[in-house]
Amino acid sequence: MIDIVVRSAIPADLGSTRDIYAEYVRGSVATFEEEVPEPAEWRRRYETIREHGLPYLVAELPQAGSDISGIVGYAYCAPWKARPAYRRTAENSVYLAPSATGKGLGRTLLEALVTEAGRADVRELIAVITSTMDASLRLHRRCGFAEAGTLTGVGYKHGQWLDTVLMQRSLAADGSTPGT
Repeated sequence: MIDIVVRSAIPADLGSTRDIYAEYVRGSVATFEEEVPEPAEWRRRYETIREHGLPYLVAELPQAGSDISGIVGYAYCAPWKARPAYRRTAENSVYLAPSATGKGLGRTLLEALVTEAGRADVRELIAVITSTMDASLRLHRRCGFAEAGTLTGVGYKHGQWLDTVLMQRSLAADGSTPGT
């Protein structure tokens, strides 16, 4: 079992989270972004998430006795859409350093994010996942997300047209309508 600390991100963590994200921008289709955001843009995104009262978490491993240490993943919720009617819906994102995949850290991070999203009064969580990202699709299913639909050929990256799978998880356990 890996000893992991999941905590709220602080501005000092942004270099590490940006470095993790850069791997996915450059070498995968997990994100449709094609250029790594500049540090100022990365900080602006973090601040926007925090201004909305939404969670931005990091997964950190202690250095002793591990071949990997430091910040090895992050997850956050961002506003789903700008219109006020969507204020209780958020889109989640989870990214792990390549050295940290396949160790159960993604599930730990996503479960913590779901908990924090509920505390932030989010009612519905949406995940937009490239259809070829099997591990991410499995992770979200294990954490209670259900497929809500597929958008066909909506992204073009690394010479291929890509589909996205929309997954959704309701945080309103009793089916009630939360306040506004």
